Order: sequence, then structure tokens, then C-alpha cells
Amino acid sequence: MIKKGLHQNTISKEVSLEGVGLHTGINVQLTFKPAPEDTGFVFVRDDLKAPNQLKADAQYVVNTDRGTNLESDTLKIYTSEHVLAALVGLDITNCYIHLNAPEPPIMDGSSKYFVEALTKAGISAQSAPRKYFEVTEVITYKDPDTGSEVTVIPADTYQVTTMVDFGTKVLGTQNATLENIEDFASKIAPARTFSFLHEIEMLLDNGLIKGGDLNNAIVYVDKPLSETTMKKLKIAFNKDSLSVKPNGILDNLTLHYSNEAARHKLLDVIGDLALIGMPIKGHVIAKKPGHKVNTTFSKKMAQHIKNARRQNAPVLDLNTAPLMDVNDIINVLPHRPPFLLVDKIYELSDSHVIGVKNVTMNEPFFQGHFPGAPVMPGVLQIEAMAQAGGVLVLNTVPDPQNYLTFFIKIDNVKFKRPVHPGDTLIFKLDLITPIRRGICHMKGCAYANGQLVTEGELMAQIIKRKNA
Repeated sequence: MIKKGLHQNTISKEVSLEGVGLHTGINVQLTFKPAPEDTGFVFVRDDLKAPNQLKADAQYVVNTDRGTNLESDTLKIYTSEHVLAALVGLDITNCYIHLNAPEPPIMDGSSKYFVEALTKAGISAQSAPRKYFEVTEVITYKDPDTGSEVTVIPADTYQVTTMVDFGTKVLGTQNATLENIEDFASKIAPARTFSFLHEIEMLLDNGLIKGGDLNNAIVYVDKPLSETTMKKLKIAFNKDSLSVKPNGILDNLTLHYSNEAARHKLLDVIGDLALIGMPIKGHVIAKKPGHKVNTTFSKKMAQHIKNARRQNAPVLDLNTAPLMDVNDIINVLPHRPPFLLVDKIYELSDSHVIGVKNVTMNEPFFQGHFPGAPVMPGVLQIEAMAQAGGVLVLNTVPDPQNYLTFFIKIDNVKFKRPVHPGDTLIFKLDLITPIRRGICHMKGCAYANGQLVTEGELMAQIIKRKNA
């Protein structure tokens, strides 16, 4: 269920940091910049010509081999998860992330330095309310190949639990839980990325890790450390000597937490689920999480939210006075009974309208559609929806009585359920594009009994009466 909660947030001023990309080895500057309401998180490649912006969205995930990598056309962003986790962990909802290279700096392999930079920039409340998805049922995805699984269940707040088991003695089984997002900065952000020795060897042999050192990755030694491997590691990490600690990790690093691996996996889950595009209210439980299962779950959640947005009727108190009653509507629309098909308007802004039609057995069309089984014709549902949209478009002119509205195009119309006498139809129409030259392009939905009955895209134009 999509709801509105506290205000949206952005940062108070821009802030920059520099470092090296883990997999590219490229020196990169990252700058966080304030963003307007309803922007979300947007990566901006300053080293490329426009269009150079890529929204942090699950639909752009193309690869998860060594991080969560986004791509649209020729625009690429590698290893996005640590930056996104920092933004979510600080309750920021809108931010531009400027880069002069395809990959954010790895820093120490955690979100710590991003959190510190954002905290230094400050967080500013915005006027618009925050939209979030409240989980009311169990939603789950299981990778059939790996057995990795992500589930979200109803909860009063956003919570995350990770359970890590790679089947190795050196790491064992670890769990981590974040009950309050306010604790992210202190309990999760400092958890660094980790890898196993056999993975490091493969990456080095294939030239796929160029910006790493022992300060930004915990290396678990899961196999005997040969002399040849030791030489490779010394060269790669620019170290004169290396050894294995009693806890099974390479030296020069001390674990921040005994369950740092599970905490870092929790950090990754938060960063990857930022790609859903909307905060969620629910408890995420991730078993053997990884970027592939995380981002697949994000896509599943994004589609679930999209469906919910279409299915959930606007919440109206029909006992309250409307913004416009039928007499007010007659002063705006050119339609007249029996072809006036909107009774009330409850919401009206520059970009949306919500109206109501009370369907009764007295409607003349029920005499022939159909005798003994009255059903409101779908074409009249679309007409009623369009009339509500007419109120929206005519609201842009000072003298609506001097204008007529005409259909230009109707697309993607779907009739989900029949409408019967006694139903109350609630119409919600949102602009798809801004109104230009009297042309209005809208997405419309009609609801009855709390369920979607009709939807479609409508395009109309207002034309001034000849005698006006």
C-alpha cells in the first residue's frame, strides 16, 4: 500500500570526496549535490556530454558480478551500492551523485566516508511529503540456482536482517540485524567489503581488480596460501610482507565487528534495495544475500509497487464537502445532463484531479445495456474519466465556459471489472506530460469498491468556442 509520510530530505550543500575505483583503478571525484523534491537518487557523469544522467533504478541493472552495475545506452555506473546505502542510511530521499569516472571511489570498502561527507554537508527537510510502500503481505524471491532468498514481511519500520553462510570454516555462519535506520551510520556504515582468497586470485589473474589494497577489502583465506599467490598479493597490494591472522584474514586489517561480513552484506542489501525507487516500511530478511538476488528482488518489488499504485483507489471521505459540486462543474465543463458524468471533484492541482460519479439505476443507458443485467458501458466510463480530466485542463484558463474539449487519442485502455448500479466511481487522472498549447496527455484510472475497474491514457485538446 502506497502512503505518504514525513517530509522528503536532501542535503544542505554540495560536498566532494576523492578516491580510486576498486575495479577500474581510476582516480575519481564524487560530489553529492542537493536535488529537488521527487528527484530520487540520480548519478551524473560529468566526464560525458549530455544526456549524462542515470536514475538509480532497478530497471538499469545490467551486471552484478562484482557489484551492482547500472547502464542505459552508453552511460554506465559501476559499484553503486555503497553510495546508495549511505544516502538511505541517512534518510536522504533526493540527491545528485556527480562522478568524473564510471565508478565511485571504493574508499575503505564501506559506506563510512560517504556517510561522513553527507553528514558534513547537512540534511535539509523539503516541503513535499515522502511516499513509501507499506508492506501488508509477505513478498519473497528465491534464486533457484543459489538458494539465496530475500523476503519482506509487515513491520512498523524499515528493518533489515541478513544471514550469511558461504559454506566455509574460515567465515562460518553470521547474522546481522538493523532495527532502526537511525543506527545505520554507527552500526552498519563502517562494515567493509570482503572477499575470499580464491576470488582475489581470479580477479587478479583477469586484471579485474586494480584499485584494491588491504585497507579496503577484508580477505578471508579459504585455501592454503602458496608462495606464488603470496607474491601476486604483495605486488597487487604493494606490500613487502603479508601473513594470515589467527582469525583467517590477511593482516594489516583488524575487524571492526566479529560479524563484519554479515553487516556488510546488510549494507549491500540496503544499497541494492534503494533501486526500488521508493522507501519501504517492512522487515527485509535476506538469506545468503548477494547483488544478483538483491537486485532481482528490487525489480520484483518495483513491479509490485507499480501494480499497487494502479490497484489502490484514492482514499476519500465521501461525507466531506467536495472541492467542486455538480453546479461548480457545470460552470467549467460544456457537458450537460444526461451526458454530464461527473458529480463531484475532491482534489485538483496543476497535475492531477480526483472526481466522483455516483452510478444509479436511473441512468438512461441501463435501459438497453443490458435489460436484466445492467452494466455501465466501458465507453461511458472512459467518457466520465475524460470529463474529470476536462476539469483539470480547463482549470488552466481563466474563462473555461468559453472553451470546448475534444478527444485526440485514447491508448492502452483496459477494462478490469464491470460497473453496476449502486457503485461509486472514483476517477484519478495524472498528467503524463505538462499541458502545452491546450493539449493535455493524462493517465487515468477509475475505481469502484476499492478496486481498479478501468484505466487508459487520454489525450485531449481545448479549443475556444467560435462565438466566444
